[in-house]
Amino acid sequence: MFTTIKNGLKVSEIRKKILFTLFVLIVYRLGAYITVPGINAAALQEVASTGLASILNTFSGGGLENYSLFAMGVSPYITAQIVVQLLQMDIVPKFVEWSKQGDVGRRKLNQATRWLTIVLGFIQSIGITAGFNALSTLKLVNNPGIKTYLMIGLILTAGTMLATWMGDMITERGLGNGVSMLIFAGIIAQMPSGIKQLWQDQIVGASGNDLWIGIAFIAVVVVALLIIVTFVTWVQQAERRLPIQYTRRTTSAPESSYLPLKINVSGVIPVIFAGSFVSTPQTILMAFQQNHSGDSWYQIMTNIFNMQTIPGTSLYILLIVLFTFFYAFVQVNPEKLSENLQKQGSYIPGVWPGKGTQKFVAGLLMRLSTVGSVFLGFISLIPLLASDVWNLSQSIGLGGTSLLIVVQIALDVIRQLNGLTMKREYIGFIHD
Repeated sequence: MFTTIKNGLKVSEIRKKILFTLFVLIVYRLGAYITVPGINAAALQEVASTGLASILNTFSGGGLENYSLFAMGVSPYITAQIVVQLLQMDIVPKFVEWSKQGDVGRRKLNQATRWLTIVLGFIQSIGITAGFNALSTLKLVNNPGIKTYLMIGLILTAGTMLATWMGDMITERGLGNGVSMLIFAGIIAQMPSGIKQLWQDQIVGASGNDLWIGIAFIAVVVVALLIIVTFVTWVQQAERRLPIQYTRRTTSAPESSYLPLKINVSGVIPVIFAGSFVSTPQTILMAFQQNHSGDSWYQIMTNIFNMQTIPGTSLYILLIVLFTFFYAFVQVNPEKLSENLQKQGSYIPGVWPGKGTQKFVAGLLMRLSTVGSVFLGFISLIPLLASDVWNLSQSIGLGGTSLLIVVQIALDVIRQLNGLTMKREYIGFIHD
């Protein structure tokens, strides 16, 4: 990894991409410390340990701690992406039509996603502001009122759109997927505070046997993290090589090749989607907390969408599994893959072209997604269970999800750097 980064820094084009990405991430991190006007950020300490606060804080990169310009992060944008992609599945004919129009249709879908992001961001920002204000005795909003909530909603929505634009700039001119990189930077920035919190919980104030138990517990956590990182890296790098043969030879085409399909085809996207999907109903429910907290329907819904409860955790894992299958077929469309193979004059040995190939690839994706969903669900569930058993904070309970995201995005960036470096070497070789 370090060799790849070192080699990349030697190339001017790659160096510019790295520096541009770092510049945008630094600006994003600075924005996470700009508190929204009219907010008493100290009041957040009372609700900082709740499941919703921990989820939003993870996906906003710590921006919620100060109730900053980027308190919502890119969570509304991710939710909007989920909704738009679901609507393309023969639900909204116009979206289905756009999905088949190539780049033109993709731009239209992106525009629809951004408009939906504004709506969701505005609703979520007012919801969490009203909810946190009702939860905290110090009162989060200094002067609660319609005008104040509208102002805060507009500012937080503008922050979300600015963060989304920064992500687009990273995707276009920097390294990696921009939205994922923003989440990655936020998680990395929170790691020192997470380590400090664990140290204070286990070591500070302890003596005698309790001190040694705390030290042993931290050692177990470190070993477990190393095992998880190794396991995640191994699974994320694993792939199923689908053999491909060509019916017609050209001077540039080989007789046979293979199509690499990751064992976890969906990557880390299902985890991010599931986290955003769970947090959205929670933010909406918080707006009704002050007047309906005693109602049975409110308590049932809160129990379902709270990751600190068994139903909430079960829903979170179920969403990860469902999104794993869904996004695998978004990433690798069996119908389009079959058409592309026919156009290239290639086929999968032992499989009929056309519908036969489509059916074979769909079955293969189902099997791969089964393994991928079990893997993602397991990595996300274990830390949550450990958090409940040892009564750790929810932020540590989400550590498995954060670690999964960090490892996957780091691997993607290194893979892109490798690709850019090899491309540069090939160009130099051809010119020579």
